[in-house]
Amino acid sequence: MDYDTARGSTCSSCTVTDDFSNYWIPSLFYRAQNGTFTPVSQIGGATIYYLQRRANDSEKLFAFPPGFRMLAGNPMLRNYTDVPEQQAISYSCLDYSGGGGPETGGFPQRNCANGYRLQVFFPSCWDGENLDSPDHKSHMAYPDGVTGGTCPPTHPIRFISIFYEVIYETNKFSDQWYDSTAPFVLSNGDPTGYGLHGDFVNGWNVDVLQSAIDDCNSESGVIEECPHFKYFDTVKVQNCYIPPRIDEPTEGLLQKLPGCNPVQEGPENATPQTDCGAPTEIGSPKSYGTDVSSRGWSYLDCVMDDLDNRTFPIRGTNSTMTNEMCIDYCVSKGAIYAGTQYGEECYCGTNAPPADRMGFAKCGMPCAGNSTQVCGDAAKLSVYTKNVSPIAGSGVQSVPAMSSSSATIATTNSSPPSSFITSSSSSTVTPTSTSLSFAVFGLTDTVTVSKALSTTTTINRSSTTTSVVGTASDSGATITSLPSAIPSEILTGWVSKGCWVDPVNPRALETWGYWGEKITTSGCINWCDSKGFIYAGTEYAGQCFCSNDFAAPEE
Repeated sequence: MDYDTARGSTCSSCTVTDDFSNYWIPSLFYRAQNGTFTPVSQIGGATIYYLQRRANDSEKLFAFPPGFRMLAGNPMLRNYTDVPEQQAISYSCLDYSGGGGPETGGFPQRNCANGYRLQVFFPSCWDGENLDSPDHKSHMAYPDGVTGGTCPPTHPIRFISIFYEVIYETNKFSDQWYDSTAPFVLSNGDPTGYGLHGDFVNGWNVDVLQSAIDDCNSESGVIEECPHFKYFDTVKVQNCYIPPRIDEPTEGLLQKLPGCNPVQEGPENATPQTDCGAPTEIGSPKSYGTDVSSRGWSYLDCVMDDLDNRTFPIRGTNSTMTNEMCIDYCVSKGAIYAGTQYGEECYCGTNAPPADRMGFAKCGMPCAGNSTQVCGDAAKLSVYTKNVSPIAGSGVQSVPAMSSSSATIATTNSSPPSSFITSSSSSTVTPTSTSLSFAVFGLTDTVTVSKALSTTTTINRSSTTTSVVGTASDSGATITSLPSAIPSEILTGWVSKGCWVDPVNPRALETWGYWGEKITTSGCINWCDSKGFIYAGTEYAGQCFCSNDFAAPEE
């Protein structure tokens, strides 16, 4: 990793758009009595502090120059010697009830009610010449107070200070201690904690950081108060992901630590290890796509979706979804992009995904029809594209049956599945008798329904709703039996209008909302109310619709 590579990043898990720096500390593992290892989860990721520590009010603080990097701490240490380098490394035993105790230089040797907080303070005094050094430390030095004070004459240039905090959820293993020694080990093979260290590789826009150092000195410490910074969208920050490039297990129950890092107990310093059978080469980024070359298609990327502005307009679902099935379906719709989402959903389109939704997210939800494949994730699409020059003999093997809620692309010569249901005027497909029932809520004293909905057999995942409805009359919509309990936590002014049949073509409530496994009635109502709608409807266990009219399709 160099400066230009860092600056060329497409996303960051840090919020400031001008900061593509790399911040790193070792992972933490629980070491079981039988010698196996389990990763310990972080809580909230890393917190990085930029601190304006000066020897006096007139001292100039500088931004890190392009190409700068440094290391704090020593991964080989297995004992404590009270030198400045070790004074800058510490652990806090978190107990929010007040029983955490003092900070320590190694692992706290007691159960900590709210986990371990690992803390690394970096040196801030630079020699003014070297962007790096063979040990990644000699070009830097600590001031005489470690976290503050005066720089030594050999390192006279003062950088802004950086400090890392990372909380590990060690309390999840509180009932798995087997003696009085903390059963944890850092990923560098350190069971003492004294070998904690941190890496920093500069990726800042240097001018922006320097302006912030000079001008942003609010006592609140709130980064958003600095006018020099712009910020990434929160969703993009939370989903920024780099695919692994080393073929080695790092998750789940492990027989050994990743890499060549056997546990070295100390108290003597650890020694570097080689020839342990671990991978020694960095390969290509891991792909989470399916090989669909036989169909003349290829995997593009994991793409973020926007529930208010879908990446692709055509949607279908199938409880046995695979990526091949979705591609075959999209071919039948004349699309050149196909995307699977949420395990069993398929989306199709003719326009490429927006660039700002690509290049950073990870999809990891198994396909409903093949658990070895990945079919997107919540609000993420596993996207495939049609090759410019299809492979000879490739093409649709058979068109899968799917239910769909939207289609804005005209059909091609390939026939769509017979059970496809569409609400688009651009498609000539006729809806079948398959439809969905949904619960409708509206504001008090709204207009009552006057149009009839289609005669259908409903498919509903709720056991509290009658699954078969009768023939609609001309005077009103078909209504099923109500759920046994109407939710009481809905917004004031909203009342239940019953459980109705959605004919799909056209929709009884015309505006798509959102869907997902965490949907609730109150959540759907809140969403529709925030958009100015007076009707809200939940459907199929995880879908939300909104409208200002509640009318059946024209006869």
